[in-house]
Amino acid sequence: MKEYTTQQEKHPRLFEPSSMVVNIVVGLLGAIIGLQLIVTLGVTPNTAIIGAIIAMLISRVPLAGFSKFRSIHRQNLVQTTISGATFGAANALLLPIGIPYLMGDSSLVFPTLIGVLIATIIDATILYRVFDSQLFPASNAWPPGVATGEAILAGDKGGKRGKLLLYGTGIGLIGSYFGVSMSAFGVAFIGNIWALAMFGIGLLVKGYDTSLFGASIDQYYIPHGFMVGAGLVALLQVIWMLVKKPKDAKPVTSPEAATAGAQTKAETGSTQFDLPETRTAKDVSKAIKYGFIAYIICAIVLAVLTGLYAHMSAGMLIGWVLFAALVAFAHELIVGLSAMHAGWFPAFAVALISLVLGMIIGFPSIPLAILVAFAASTGPAFADMGYDFKTGWILRSSNDRAYELEGRKQQYWASLMGFAAAFIVVAIAHGSYFANGLFPPVDKVFVATIEAGLTGGHIGMNLLLWAIPGAIVQLIGGPSRQIGIMFATGLLITNPIAGWAVLVGILIRLFVLKKFGKGAESTMSIMAAGFIAGDALYGFGNSLYKVTK
Repeated sequence: MKEYTTQQEKHPRLFEPSSMVVNIVVGLLGAIIGLQLIVTLGVTPNTAIIGAIIAMLISRVPLAGFSKFRSIHRQNLVQTTISGATFGAANALLLPIGIPYLMGDSSLVFPTLIGVLIATIIDATILYRVFDSQLFPASNAWPPGVATGEAILAGDKGGKRGKLLLYGTGIGLIGSYFGVSMSAFGVAFIGNIWALAMFGIGLLVKGYDTSLFGASIDQYYIPHGFMVGAGLVALLQVIWMLVKKPKDAKPVTSPEAATAGAQTKAETGSTQFDLPETRTAKDVSKAIKYGFIAYIICAIVLAVLTGLYAHMSAGMLIGWVLFAALVAFAHELIVGLSAMHAGWFPAFAVALISLVLGMIIGFPSIPLAILVAFAASTGPAFADMGYDFKTGWILRSSNDRAYELEGRKQQYWASLMGFAAAFIVVAIAHGSYFANGLFPPVDKVFVATIEAGLTGGHIGMNLLLWAIPGAIVQLIGGPSRQIGIMFATGLLITNPIAGWAVLVGILIRLFVLKKFGKGAESTMSIMAAGFIAGDALYGFGNSLYKVTK
């Protein structure tokens, strides 16, 4: 068994020459992959596990400089960089700048690119400041992060954990081949049961809405209204969490206290455990306050660069800036909570809600285009970085608090390196993509919505009407379960098979716990990580196959 120590060498640095070169290369590779997949398939698969595998392969190269990558912490930095580059290039940069281009004003593309890059960095910085707090606990599910962490640990240790992960990955690959959402199935064994049950029910309601109600619930903006209500209550719950002065976890006064919980769980091979939180309510309050101010400044910069002052009065421009900042913050909160509990996040749908609300307010078409571009750039980086931090948290669980914080800081810089690689690739390649008619498909939805405008007053009334039950459900579940957000997330995604997978997985989980007790949690979590890893590998491979076919 591994010996756990509290006095350890310094965490590997991102800017060591060999580490920096490898991370730059994989960052550029991830950005290229992200662009190609989002314009051809409309989705961006999680490349974190691919990055971990690349780092493992590099470590086996029989040259002195590459042996350093046998360190699981260097592998963590590589997977963080490629993951940030993939999501950054596709979701946070290319997708937003395609909107003004399709609106017929190509002169707005580069100014928008600058603005959304700043927004993405703010997005990631806020997550860095609030991760492992009462608001976004590291001990929560963050399912893709668990899968990547298990993959790295299995490659490092092997043994029973490696075999279980291998079995789970094989089952995940087979299930995915036959069309089963194995990531949804795996999530059921890791996350909060109440949150996931509501997520699964929402997926089924949406998947069979025409059979159940004779019409699509999207037609009446039911999912969107539900998310508006749940999202508003979630914002109020966050504010309440900050002002009620909760009792923060006591600061860790000794390395032994920091590692005690991890040592006990490490003996059973589990990656699901609780450790003292490293961010206090004061940290979260500062992050949210300064983050919101940063979003206001970013919105002002974006408005100036894109010339929005020529399209609105001074009063409306001020309103646009404040609304854009509020939307950006709400977007990252909703997407982050969904990602934390379920590993899924309805980023496109929430951006569409922001657009519809902007239309109801009455913003002109070009400001609407920049608004939805701004909103779409926030959230994905927040969620993806949360997965990567969860991976790092698992890998560093046997170390002291200082090591965890230093490792997380290095991951933050790795994400920024990924964003830098993404910016370079998008700045160079977007002209070629757009000239050949290659856009993220959702961009066309946003533009069509703006051009169609609001048809009558029923949209606003439906949003208000269905916001009420959304708010009630979120209020009942409380901030720890987020059942309103999770139910609305399910309503916004058309994937009934995933709904069945989640609910069946929950039933199996409950049966196993009743029969074998808490001791079975370790085996279930490792197998679940394998299911998610298998689904991610199949999705990535299948995407590349479709692109190159």
